[in-house]
Amino acid sequence: MDVLVECVPNFSEGRDPVKVDAIVQAMLGSPEVVLLDRQMDWDHHRSVITLVGAPESLAEAVLGGVGRAAELIDLTRHQGVHPRLGATDVVPFVPVRGVTLEECARLAVRVAEEIWRRFQIPTYLYEAAARRPERRQLENIRRGQFERLRERIGCDPTLWPDFGEPRLHPTAGATAVGARKPLIAFNIFLSPDDGPLARAVARKIRASSGGLPSVKAIGLRLPSRARAQVALNLTDYETTSIETAFQAVERAAQALGAEVTGSEIVGLAPRRALPEEAVSRLKIENYRPEVILENRLEQALAELELRSASRNVRPT
Repeated sequence: MDVLVECVPNFSEGRDPVKVDAIVQAMLGSPEVVLLDRQMDWDHHRSVITLVGAPESLAEAVLGGVGRAAELIDLTRHQGVHPRLGATDVVPFVPVRGVTLEECARLAVRVAEEIWRRFQIPTYLYEAAARRPERRQLENIRRGQFERLRERIGCDPTLWPDFGEPRLHPTAGATAVGARKPLIAFNIFLSPDDGPLARAVARKIRASSGGLPSVKAIGLRLPSRARAQVALNLTDYETTSIETAFQAVERAAQALGAEVTGSEIVGLAPRRALPEEAVSRLKIENYRPEVILENRLEQALAELELRSASRNVRPT
């Protein structure tokens, strides 16, 4: 396939595998879309699904997932440590091959409009798809989360969605749809199990607080694992590498009397960003070859080509 786009929708369900299975299956009806990865997190109460495919087929697949999530997830009963805005929380499109970031942004706009039209879920555009400068950063849209937005959206024009009326879907909330470059989600675990300490470390190293460029970070406590966590998004790993971010967290934690006990990759990471020889230094607990984006893409391309060949075979 000459044109490939990646999409990494995040759903506000990380505890019920039956629901997550149903959402994933709703996205896999097209022969031009392949599942690259899926991860569930109990404490975050969140699933991160990675898909790749032809742009229009991928867009339709994601819409299927958004609709199924709206049926299965009730945000009024949802509690997790990760910030969230909707049942389908974020839908980022990422260029892979034969497509530009600008084209992915246009795809995001079409999907955002269609989410409102089909499901009456208001949508916000972020990153490269944003129509307002203040909405380029996802955290600006998600500040206060579902509960705050539900209370204020009707009376505060600055909170009105890009598509839809100034009201949330009663159970599915709102969804942020955007386009961005590849992002690495990297969680670092700390001891002791201290949420305020993790938040202090996050403040020290994130770009918005004067820390490392291209780094977003929040500090969390994970009750089910009795661990603290600094959850990082590296928005440009060539500006700030995984190792640089890891070392900064380690130094900040040590300064507060804590230590790094492990880490994990959420989703996939480019090979250049995560050389195999760095895995032990970074204390990555969930490393496997399939964590590397290029490895999964190679497998996905082979699967897509096989599907295409089988469709083109004519019966004799």
